[in-house]
Amino acid sequence: MSAVRRQVAGLARQRLFWPVLILALLLASNLFFTPSFFSIEIREGHLYGSLIDVLRASTPLVLVAVGMTVVIATGGIDLSVGSVMAIAGALACLRISELTDQHSIAGVLLAVAVALALSLLLGLWNGALVAVIGIQPIIATLILMVAGRGLAQLITDGQIINVNSAPYKVIGAGYAFTLPVSVLIAAAVVAVAAVLIRRSALGMMIESVGGNPTASRLAGIRSRRFIVLAYVFAGLCAGIAGLIFSSNVSSADGNNAGNLIELDAILAVVIGGTALTGGRFSLAGSVLGAVTIKALDITIYTIGIPSDATLLFKALVVIVLCLAQSPAFRSRLAGRRPSGPSGPGGQPATVPADQPPATRPADQPPAAPAGDAPAEVRS
Repeated sequence: MSAVRRQVAGLARQRLFWPVLILALLLASNLFFTPSFFSIEIREGHLYGSLIDVLRASTPLVLVAVGMTVVIATGGIDLSVGSVMAIAGALACLRISELTDQHSIAGVLLAVAVALALSLLLGLWNGALVAVIGIQPIIATLILMVAGRGLAQLITDGQIINVNSAPYKVIGAGYAFTLPVSVLIAAAVVAVAAVLIRRSALGMMIESVGGNPTASRLAGIRSRRFIVLAYVFAGLCAGIAGLIFSSNVSSADGNNAGNLIELDAILAVVIGGTALTGGRFSLAGSVLGAVTIKALDITIYTIGIPSDATLLFKALVVIVLCLAQSPAFRSRLAGRRPSGPSGPGGQPATVPADQPPATRPADQPPAAPAGDAPAEVRS
């Protein structure tokens, strides 16, 4: 029995154990309200079901969370991803609406390429402000968060741009290989990012820049290059998410597209186990966190929570999720003292209450160790 307990304890210490467990419990809770929640069927060669809906709804947030993870790993933050989403969708829909034939594949591809190129430039702008000019990341990206929303409004002229393009509709609402195209796009981006970051030295460089900038600089790592690259990647992910979002509704809304998605992305990164202080990160954990948040949104609608209490209920559930992942909270809940520094024999290192700390005057040099007395000076 002790061996089983040790195996369970070792499994619980894995980084992805709690995100997976929380997501599984959240999905299983839907069975009480929708008995057919886990049923998946094929209609006209496409997979349909609640689980497929959760995956498809999660794709924009998954993409934004993956980009946010890399930025946070460098010790930064990106509050402008929602505005970049709105700009990318607005520019793509504007160019498609100006086509004489909106069903032209070449015209749609050109519009998508222009939108993604602008997303890359916006990410480069954030990276330059942070790494080159030296502005704090939260201030640098807040500038584009505000100005970018205005730029999206200028592109759309304050109106909602509607398009009727079958090729563009495929990006957000199409199917391929029985799966939604948006899910395949998100999976491809995550796979490419995982290969480039985790199968090469790039991930180690990013972690070193975020974990200890001084040590990485002394080791010869050019931190500015990796910081700029992280923001460029975040901009690209946000641009793709904006295309998926606008394609799914066949329109561009510069005011509401991607609104506050940056907060959900940061929350997904935290749920996935990545520390906001930078350093070690988990792409898989961020993906699980994004899917968990969208599963929570769908669960709220399934349960029938009133709209005026939705945000409060979501906040309470998120608090429970974060507490469940906290080792210190679980130790206190089980009646154990959280682990800390220990002295000889495994006992906690303590200082007697009646023993004052050793002090010396600021102008007095430290005493020389025994055996190192200065030699006698003879005249």
